[in-house]
Amino acid sequence: MRHDLQAASRQGGLRFHHAARAGLGRILAAGWLTHGGMEGWRNLGHHAVALVVEGQGIYQDDSGVELPVSEGGLIFGFPGLRHYYRPLPGSVWTEFYLVFDGPVFGLWEQCGLLDRGMPVMQIQSADHWARQFEAVLGASGRPGTDPALLEVCRLQSVLAELLWQGTGRASGQEDLEWALRARAVLESDPLKNLSIEEVAEKFSMPVHAFRKKFARMVGESPARYRSVRIIDRACELMQTTSLLDKQIAERLGFCDEFYFSRRFREVTGKSPREFRAILPLGA
Repeated sequence: MRHDLQAASRQGGLRFHHAARAGLGRILAAGWLTHGGMEGWRNLGHHAVALVVEGQGIYQDDSGVELPVSEGGLIFGFPGLRHYYRPLPGSVWTEFYLVFDGPVFGLWEQCGLLDRGMPVMQIQSADHWARQFEAVLGASGRPGTDPALLEVCRLQSVLAELLWQGTGRASGQEDLEWALRARAVLESDPLKNLSIEEVAEKFSMPVHAFRKKFARMVGESPARYRSVRIIDRACELMQTTSLLDKQIAERLGFCDEFYFSRRFREVTGKSPREFRAILPLGA
């Protein structure tokens, strides 16, 4: 398979096309490079990803990170982060790359799904994932041919699968079990004044590492996850009991009805009164 990939890289070469703008984002450039790497330090000003299907090298960036890269290495580039990667002397290097931008990828960063502190991850089946990245561009294999929205959504799907299955972080099953345990702790008795520091301690992790891992696995911060689950419980009580807002606030550990109402609106976008108004009759 690698022979086919190298042939594709020689035939396809550098592919660059500014795709039409879309609300979520766009793919700016894509292509195969053989004897890749960079001539010097670079700041793209955009997000990027490069999948190494053959070769060994090194990655460095302005944050002080220096990491080895080998076959199956997935290198992430971030706007404003000056970086540099190159093959080792004598190493044959082949990569497939994508450059992209848009607000949706900024949101991925905010949620911790794309982490500047982890610019390189190691994956299995590099040939398989190279084909997945090529498929992001559609049948033509050229960025900008398909609508930008389709390309961006395909790319998000590939990245989501990679980040879930990434062997450089944890196996999918291990991640799933960890996330289930973390969620169970955060969903525990809302009357407990449970801090994120206490939860992180249960997992023998520094609090910042727990926050990052939880956000990557679940898609939101642990504090917000716990807050939303408590409001979910409030919604359930409104639909299945005749409890008043004050009683629900007390049951769920809020200091008073007014703070409960404020948090309820922050999460649902509606006040408790407005939420009750849209419930089916008899709820």
